[in-house]
Amino acid sequence: MTESGRRERKKAATRQALADAALRLFLERGYDEVGVREIADAADVSVTTLFKHFPDGKVALVFDEEADREAELIAAVSERPARQTVPQALRRMMTEERSRRIHADPRFAGFLRMIDSTPALREYARRMWLRHEQALAEAIAADAGLPPDEPGCQALAHFALEAASLAHERKAPQDALDRIFDILDNGWSRTLPERS
Repeated sequence: MTESGRRERKKAATRQALADAALRLFLERGYDEVGVREIADAADVSVTTLFKHFPDGKVALVFDEEADREAELIAAVSERPARQTVPQALRRMMTEERSRRIHADPRFAGFLRMIDSTPALREYARRMWLRHEQALAEAIAADAGLPPDEPGCQALAHFALEAASLAHERKAPQDALDRIFDILDNGWSRTLPERS
């Protein structure tokens, strides 16, 4: 095993220990009641080490898996089955991710409640999710053989990412997500009943 491989594993383990300690403390006492020093102590690292791994501080500890999201979005577009549309692929990815997280970690429901009840976290989550818009728009354009700045691709990326936030705020999030993506896939006019 190489020294660089060992170093990378140690970094990943430290990052995970920090994220786990932060989530445990946040869920126990609330986001606003926990300081970065407490998180560092709980993970047995210095505050300096915490900021090396999470330069944005405490708020970034809540969303430690966000680096993987952009790759998942791009893969949903570029690796989808031949007959599946881009909106269908993005809807499937978002649905499966939410379901996976709910079933994989019993703390997920508490995690969502914490974000919903903390305005700073809600806003950060939204901004962070929308940071993937440009990469997603470029993936959609590449898939369609269009220029990277094509406005329709940009619009689809924007509204697909906003769909997650809009659906989350509803009593039946999956129904809302399905409705939004139905509109993105078929257009507004085709989703409405005939007017008499």
